[in-house]
Amino acid sequence: MLAPIRVLHVLGNTQLGGAESRIMDLYRHMDRSRIQFDFLVHTDQKGHFDEEIEKLGGQIYRIPRFRLYNYFSYKRAVKKFFALHHDFKAVQGHITSTAAIYLPIAKRSGVPVTIAHARSAGVDKGAKGKLTRWMRRNLSRKADFLFTCSRLAGISVFGEQAVREGRTIFIPNAIDCPAFAYNEKKREEMRERLRIIDQYVIGHVGRFHYAKNHEYLLQVFAALCNGDKINHDLINDKKTHDTKSEEGENRDYILLLLGEGSGMEEAKQLAEKLGIADKVRFLGNQNPVYDYYQAMDYFVYPSRYEGLPGTIVEAQASGLRCLMSDTICEEVAVTELVRMMSIEEDAAHWAEQIRNTADYVRRSYAKEMQEAGFDVSAQTEKMTVFYETGEWK
Repeated sequence: MLAPIRVLHVLGNTQLGGAESRIMDLYRHMDRSRIQFDFLVHTDQKGHFDEEIEKLGGQIYRIPRFRLYNYFSYKRAVKKFFALHHDFKAVQGHITSTAAIYLPIAKRSGVPVTIAHARSAGVDKGAKGKLTRWMRRNLSRKADFLFTCSRLAGISVFGEQAVREGRTIFIPNAIDCPAFAYNEKKREEMRERLRIIDQYVIGHVGRFHYAKNHEYLLQVFAALCNGDKINHDLINDKKTHDTKSEEGENRDYILLLLGEGSGMEEAKQLAEKLGIADKVRFLGNQNPVYDYYQAMDYFVYPSRYEGLPGTIVEAQASGLRCLMSDTICEEVAVTELVRMMSIEEDAAHWAEQIRNTADYVRRSYAKEMQEAGFDVSAQTEKMTVFYETGEWK
């Protein structure tokens, strides 16, 4: 029996993040007698998925994290790694800030196929973001294939010309859609487990990072709890038309925040300052996450930037009404459940939108998300052919 083809995924770590979760979804569904994944990470810390990766047959390799001052030692570490490990059929780089370094080295070491995978449509603020853009400046010419989770991510990472010339390949962030299908029994179990009785649950899943904009989310939630209203007479020069029910005015709201990150403590302090700390639950990373969507009533996602958020795909599959920022790619808004608003607006506008659309009949949208191309089983078949042939069909 032939040994499986091995594909190396390059990541920052193997924690419970968006890109990592999508790769693991693909890995679980892959026929591992044909395709096996290995991982090159930029950390010496154990990650959330390490144990599962090893059980599935994958290897985890480690190199130092890139910092500007260690450019030459980083490059030496990459060269040393690929000198010893060059028997991969493909190297797929999800860390695009340094992909222009490690992908050419992999290619020169004998790896047949190199892939740069754009998963974000923005960069960190300040000097770090400027450095990232500079490191990516020629990336579109340094990989055999340019994968992107959205048009905006493609432009951000590879440049508008590469997208316009059709040199990028759209790979949607696919999920295990049936796992997220709405289930009334599971909803009751989760709400009992979380001690949620009559509260209306606003949900969010994402690491505590600048891109996710938790401070705006907390401001929206505070406006929702405090009953902040918009004066339409001042905004539109017309009388206010109140569409909210009496029940909607008196709802008891709580906010579930799933995720971890360096910004969590700051978010907790802001919740205290806004007087909503008793209504906000910081649940950390949870696995499996799909059960927690069942307990929610409304999904709110005011990100500053995204590639294509798998969380919005997951929320839609579970039948949740979603309100997200208009800075997020439109490709993810595939059902009538999604509305988009600007984060330049006052938080009270978002709160009012939630109140006015809080009542709806919930059902599963897993089938709709599958048909829209976000199902991991179908994507696994396509990626298997690609990994085996080195050609995109």
